[in-house]
Amino acid sequence: MSTSLILLITMGVLMACGVYLMLDRSLTRVLIGFLLLGNGVNLLIMLTAGPPGNPPITDGVNLSTSGMSDPLPHALILTAIVITFGISAFMLALIYRSWRLVRAETIDDEGEDLAEAQEQSRRLAEEAQTSESQDDTEFGDEADHPVPGAVDLDDDGTPEERGDNT
Repeated sequence: MSTSLILLITMGVLMACGVYLMLDRSLTRVLIGFLLLGNGVNLLIMLTAGPPGNPPITDGVNLSTSGMSDPLPHALILTAIVITFGISAFMLALIYRSWRLVRAETIDDEGEDLAEAQEQSRRLAEEAQTSESQDDTEFGDEADHPVPGAVDLDDDGTPEERGDNT
């Protein structure tokens, strides 16, 4: 079995360009990268299908499978095309919605978002300094041994306000 070197190179270039474009902040480039990656995967499936052969159709008399190509890779490629189409339609809807809301197609980090992320990472770093005997702080003041300063995720008040005697 010999595969075409040109198809192998084309598949590699499509996948490399697709991954490169998917790492960009522009949603349109992410969509184009996804489409290129999908086409590269289709070529990969086609190349692993084996040598070309006769179609898997019999005349009802000669039921021999010699010389027939395997129909499974063709079905996988059709499935990959449908999945790529569905995700592309979803991404086009996201791009359109993003454009309608902010009149911009790129996703930028805002100063407030960065400050909040830094504050949250600082709080998590402080929480990590606690001892092993303490429970998870996911429940805030409802944990057996709550961490001082842990964020209370529910709005039921403090244990004293609720009347808990635990």
